[in-house]
Amino acid sequence: MPQLKSLIDHLDALLDPGRFDDFGPNGLQVPGPDEVHVVATGVSAHAELFERAAQLGADLVVVHHGLFWDHGPRALDAAAKRRLQLLFDHDIGLAAYHLPLDGHPEVGNNALIAQGIGATSTEPFAPHRGQPIGVVARFDQPITRDELLARTEHVTGRAPLAFPTGPERVHGVGIVSGAGSDYLGDAIDRGLDAFITGEPTERVMATAREAHITFVAAGHYATETFGVRRLGELLAERFGVRHEFVDVPNPI
Repeated sequence: MPQLKSLIDHLDALLDPGRFDDFGPNGLQVPGPDEVHVVATGVSAHAELFERAAQLGADLVVVHHGLFWDHGPRALDAAAKRRLQLLFDHDIGLAAYHLPLDGHPEVGNNALIAQGIGATSTEPFAPHRGQPIGVVARFDQPITRDELLARTEHVTGRAPLAFPTGPERVHGVGIVSGAGSDYLGDAIDRGLDAFITGEPTERVMATAREAHITFVAAGHYATETFGVRRLGELLAERFGVRHEFVDVPNPI
């Protein structure tokens, strides 16, 4: 069976996390066994995900939101202790890839959302400290606003919160998964017809109306299942490990 180091080296080479000035560490966060038979993937590192990964016999968990953040407390609280204890007790490693997994042009959350809504071309969008983390998605032929909302619901599996105040025909859509509302202004500056993100902020309704752009909040969790699941699929294809995506739905 493949070595843990081989899997992590492969993910690091694919995602090149050193390019990003992120909010926490990317890559291996908690060591696990030297050999990996089963990989579990999920959106966020927390106790329920780890419990279910242990039931699956996982040796490695790969997530989008890891355990450690620059803004987090430097001392462990009870919840952090429990999360780590689950990993230690079941000898499970943990790897996390945040902004590198949003911004990747092929396996990133935003590229895969663009693919899911039927876009035929993408281009980099939404720079974060010099590196783009989103995409502009374009269609061969424009689609209607209603069709955009229907496709978004289909690909994310949930009805989005939408302010359909943009043009009836949609040519270009800015996409930034998760908490990407701050990039609405970038979409407006680019002259896009619509903008898709995960979470809304209070101000976006008025901003979208006044700028005549359609704003779509499709869920933070729902817009960030794509990339990490694809990472697990790639590890299974390349290294022959068993992969399980662990869905812990979150309405936010």
